[in-house]
Amino acid sequence: MSVRATASRTFSSLSNPNYRKYFIGQTTSLVGTWMQSTAQSWLVLVLTHSATDIGFVIALQTLPVLVLGPYGGVVADRVDKRRFMILLQTLMGVQAAILAALTLAHDVTYVEVCVLAVVLGLNNSFENPSRQAFILEMVGPQDLRNAVSLNSTMNNAARAIGPAAAGLLIAAVGEGWCFALNAVSFVAVVGSLIAMDRSALTPSPAATRERGQVREGLRYVARTPGLLIPLIMMALVGTLAYEFQVTLPVVADSVFHGGARVYGGLVTAMGLGAVVGGLVSATRGRTGTRSMVAASGLFGLFLSLATIAPMIALEFAALALVGFASVSFLAMGNSTLQLASDPAMRGRVMALWAVAFMGSTPIGGPLVGLITTHFGARVGLGVGAWSCFAAAVIGLGALRRRANVTVDASDLGPRRGVGGELDG
Repeated sequence: MSVRATASRTFSSLSNPNYRKYFIGQTTSLVGTWMQSTAQSWLVLVLTHSATDIGFVIALQTLPVLVLGPYGGVVADRVDKRRFMILLQTLMGVQAAILAALTLAHDVTYVEVCVLAVVLGLNNSFENPSRQAFILEMVGPQDLRNAVSLNSTMNNAARAIGPAAAGLLIAAVGEGWCFALNAVSFVAVVGSLIAMDRSALTPSPAATRERGQVREGLRYVARTPGLLIPLIMMALVGTLAYEFQVTLPVVADSVFHGGARVYGGLVTAMGLGAVVGGLVSATRGRTGTRSMVAASGLFGLFLSLATIAPMIALEFAALALVGFASVSFLAMGNSTLQLASDPAMRGRVMALWAVAFMGSTPIGGPLVGLITTHFGARVGLGVGAWSCFAAAVIGLGALRRRANVTVDASDLGPRRGVGGELDG
């Protein structure tokens, strides 16, 4: 395949004008989001000197996703997602502006950081399922896998740029300017949503308001193994492996005895690896449980390398590999669920994906924080590695059970029942 053909395949969804506008606006906003995330973890470490407190703030920020996420999916299935996202993205900008004002006034407290984290979490519980389901409305099923992979690439390119910029800004002028720039960055994504050609969108049929729609979504997933197993895998990995906001500040501070710049460098290394992983997924993206098993195993292997790396240079290299595997796992899982979901259920399914990925943090954040505080950052990373291996085992078990059922059914063959009719 020529370079030109490869590039065309890798970036195929960007030929869609609406998605191209969204991609540019969201990329700008995500750089600010990662700056805020990095600065918030560092601010809490400065205020409290505790990894447990970092985990607690992150738990508060993600607890609303755990509690309200399924209902957020019901709302996503009912509303105009574009208009809903304009409102929610604007509110997220306001939250960042308030945090910036408090920090720049040198009057911010740990309690205020906690309250604002809850506010952001409430917003995320509704914004996340709407944003995930809106991708299909922009690009259609033929480019969904590519768009999801490019979304992951965009997020991780921002992860590479945002923390590095945050580390420099924190060292030069303090955390408050990271929050201020994040507030301004929301103008880009809101503008892109307003500027879209609405006639080119293909909205999913709006669900009517009925009782029991959350339970309906849960039952739908429970009876669909192609959705249930990826969600279980994501829940396990999301709980224990994706707690880098808790572990990496302590790795930088306690293991390698560095400051905000080292922390920013660690997150940036992981982000750079994730950019490569996202581009590979966009070009040769695969879906299904089998692909998720392979990605989960690689994720665990590379996290194990990061756990034992003796020097900072090796840690950077290991975290780049971690980023590569983590984004591959995320892109595969996201695409698998969206393509396997009934359109009327997609918002609810993606809400459960958000619960598995982000909503599991209220459990995993404090738990990994406690482990990191009492046993060290390396053990905190190691627990994440073992969760990836455990998820791979669960996926393999499900694949083997499915294969055995298929073999047993084929062994039976067509048999003639009463009256000479075929029993399938």
